[in-house]
This record gives sequence, structure tokens and C-alpha cells, in this order.
Amino acid sequence: MTPLAGQVLALSGGVGGAKLCLGLSDCLPPGQLHIACNTGDDFQHLGLTICPDIDTVLYTLSGRSDTARGWGLAGETWHVLQALEGLDGDTWFRLGDRDLATHLWRAGQLSAGVSLSAVTAELARRLGVAAHVYPMSDDPVPTQVQTDEGELAFQAYFVREQCRPQVRGFRFQGVDQARLQPELKALCTGESLAGVIICPSNPFVSIDPMLQLDNFWQSLRECAVKVVAVAPIVAGQALKGPAAKMLAELGLPVTALGVAEHYARHYPGLVTTFVLDHSDATLAPEIAALGMEVQVRSTIMRERAAKQALANDCLELL
Repeated sequence: MTPLAGQVLALSGGVGGAKLCLGLSDCLPPGQLHIACNTGDDFQHLGLTICPDIDTVLYTLSGRSDTARGWGLAGETWHVLQALEGLDGDTWFRLGDRDLATHLWRAGQLSAGVSLSAVTAELARRLGVAAHVYPMSDDPVPTQVQTDEGELAFQAYFVREQCRPQVRGFRFQGVDQARLQPELKALCTGESLAGVIICPSNPFVSIDPMLQLDNFWQSLRECAVKVVAVAPIVAGQALKGPAAKMLAELGLPVTALGVAEHYARHYPGLVTTFVLDHSDATLAPEIAALGMEVQVRSTIMRERAAKQALANDCLELL
């Protein structure tokens, strides 16, 4: 493909987004990829600030992630968690020994007054990650899941309750006051941005918190660059996470069309190109009727080559 003359911004949640970010990192020169990570999943646990999506992206891009388990670090041990269990401690959120080192270091930096942006950049440097990785904001914007059993903090819903309660909606606490991460804001207002890729992440709890923060989606739309969104639903299923369950419970089609309708309804004019898997090609006319260009590609990314192939496809569409 012809090299892009500019910076590429990817919006990413956890596992699915991190896979495409790895492919993009492989396909772009060092420093050209910028990744905005959702921090709505962040929470305080055992006195530590846990940033699941940031860490998943960093671990994946540095080659340290546990690909078999789908989260955390490879070669993990669990001695601290086992000892904590013996003390009747809170162990529903599983933190491995090596992963705890990340959280302890981050906690020390944050308590010393270092911003989450600076902490994330330093972690990326120490892990050998060439891409620029940012939290969506240095201000906390915790996601609250509204369910038939009341409102739950996201990790309580996702991990402790295993997504069992029925979803009614979402609230991003503090989103009206929080400020977009400064370097992301500069990308939107400068002239170096070549295009935006919305990774195949959960639209409700990974992408919405970012887009609704500080008029981010309007800023991206006004950049006049292409915005390519990759469907996180393939053949009616989410490859990872509760996106399909959420679509069903919110009364939306449990298909890539449901995701496209969500983006078109809430962020009109933002997505210029929507990427579908071959198994969903019959949905293309309905998505095109929403005002988006539709492209059909292979979007399942099991092997690294598949990640690189989808990344190249997205970059060509920009």
C-alpha cells in the first residue's frame, strides 16, 4: 500500500481493539500510530488504580499478553491472590503477581502527582511499545451499567456478576466535566491527522465513553478525515465480551447492522466507512442506506497475519 502521509488515530477498548492495534503497529512506521484507550473500565481495587484497557493494549503491543487466556500477562503466577484468599480478601477481580507490579508502580506514580497520561507513556516506553498510547482523559470517567438489578460499576457487572444482569443503559460518571487528553485534542485540531480507525471494540462501553467525552466525536467529524469503523459483531456474535448480549437487551439487532445503526443515530456523519466481515456481506445495503460506505473484509484476527491483513485493509481505506 502507499504510505500514509500523516498520523493515524485508533480508538480502542480491550482485547478486540488491541488485536487490531497490534496489526496497525506492525504495518505503520514507529511513531505514526496513536491509540486512544477507553478508561471507563478503570476502577479502584485493593487501593490500586486498575486500567484494564490501557494495560491490555500495552501488553498486546509489547508481546507480553496471555493470548490463551485472553487477558493479563503470559507466564503469570497467582501467589498474592492465593494468600489474599487465605485472609478472606477481595479476590473476585483476578490480579496476577506480574500484573500487580504494573498496578503498584502506577499507583506510586499517581500518588506522587504524575498524570495518567505521563504514567501510560512511561509504561509504553519501558515495555518497548513504539505507538503513542493515551488514556482518553486524565480525569476519571467511570462507566456505570444500568441493569434490572440496579446500577452497577462496570467491573462489578462485567467480572463479579459475569454480565448476568440485564442491561438497561449506561452512565459515564463525570463525562460532562472531564477533559479530553491534551495530545488527542491536539491531533484533532492540528493538520497532521491522516485518518481515524474505530477498532472492533464494544460500542457501548468502550467507544461511547470516548466519543461522548469533551465533544470528541464532533472534533473528529470536523477534522475532515476518513473515519473507518470495524464491526465487533460477526455472524450475530461478539468474538469477545458482552456486546451481543447488550445489543439484544437494548432492543437493537444483534448484528453488525445494529452497531452501524448505533453509530449513525448517536454520532451522525462521523463514520465514513464501515467494515463488515464476509459472513455479514448481505447486510451491506442496509448499512449503506445509513450514509456509510461499506467494505467487506475478513475481520476475524486469530493469527498475527490476520491482524496485519485487517490493519492493511483499514489503512488502505483511509
